[in-house]
Amino acid sequence: MDNFNLTSFFRKQYLAEGNWETIPTSDLKKVDDDLIKLINTAYDSIGGHANFSTASDISKESSRGADYEVIDLDDDGEFDAVNVSKTKPVGTKFVATGHDGSSNAKRAVITHKIERLKKPGFYVEVSGKIQDILMKAGVPQVTDENTIETALAGKDIKMNPDGSYRRQIGGTWHEKIMLGSPLVKPPTS
Repeated sequence: MDNFNLTSFFRKQYLAEGNWETIPTSDLKKVDDDLIKLINTAYDSIGGHANFSTASDISKESSRGADYEVIDLDDDGEFDAVNVSKTKPVGTKFVATGHDGSSNAKRAVITHKIERLKKPGFYVEVSGKIQDILMKAGVPQVTDENTIETALAGKDIKMNPDGSYRRQIGGTWHEKIMLGSPLVKPPTS
């Protein structure tokens, strides 16, 4: 994705067919191998996802509030992409992505995120290539320290002057930015 072209990306997004569907919690055990495969494919180039490495992590994260949306773009009966989110007091936080490696699946999951992140109440912590893609697409960056700390309540955050921050995820420190619009009320004086 080093040569990402935003104009081309948006033209091609309309090729994606299918609908995003939420998998009921009761069905997760039946598809956890499929979901973890998609997530592992998406995070392979950066060494994996801190909270998702085995099929058992699907149910574990579900018990912590994770919801799984999937899409089948080619009507072969297999999921092509997954979007993982959690409902928080300040909105819906995207926590993981997965795809089968195809351009259509990558496009579908990124487009889905962009559309939602431009609406109030959706947010994500990102770094690397996905950060660049979402920012080029006009997803707003959250730089207000109070908003970030409120959205990440209970997390040890070390703010940087540019609005980015460092925090531990899965026992490892990560440099992140927050994008989107968490529903945080400004502090009253």
